[in-house]
Amino acid sequence: MKVVVSEFVSLDGVMEDPGGAEGYRHGGWSFKFKRGPEGDKFKVDELTAADALLLGRVTYQGFAQAWPSIKDPDGFADRMNSIRKYVVSNTMKDAEATWNNTTIIRGDMATEIARLKAGSGGDLLVFGSARLVHGLAEHGLVDDYRLMVYPVILGGGKRLFADEGKMASLELVDSKTAGDGIVMLTYKAA
Repeated sequence: MKVVVSEFVSLDGVMEDPGGAEGYRHGGWSFKFKRGPEGDKFKVDELTAADALLLGRVTYQGFAQAWPSIKDPDGFADRMNSIRKYVVSNTMKDAEATWNNTTIIRGDMATEIARLKAGSGGDLLVFGSARLVHGLAEHGLVDDYRLMVYPVILGGGKRLFADEGKMASLELVDSKTAGDGIVMLTYKAA
């Protein structure tokens, strides 16, 4: 399996609260732009290719509150709700894993994710989950980055890449523009 990090990011690398549910001062920034049919297809295609979501606790809890009540004609919500979910947390209790098909990963994150990656199947898709993404990158566990870069500078917030992270070379696999100037970039680890 591959670990695929898929994020909405600002031009200055901020990934915090694109949907507006976290109380960030610029929360909901991604909704100020239309991503168009190409952008929607990008998101649907990556979710379809995934066998599971891999999430940090905070993102998981936000998604678990929101997604079960969402309906859409394209079936994106149905897929989000039915897909297997792995949540990385040493503090979350089993009783809190209420979203359909959820498994909590505890212990050494790098060892547990490497074990999952060794299995067969589609992608392990990471949305949000800043701390998890930083840890995955630090341990060389990210295979692909799929980024939707929005034409906005937020000036601060949680960034996709940690300030103290390791250097990593990437290979650009695909780039397209969609909607209101959103650039969709796909990189794989070199």
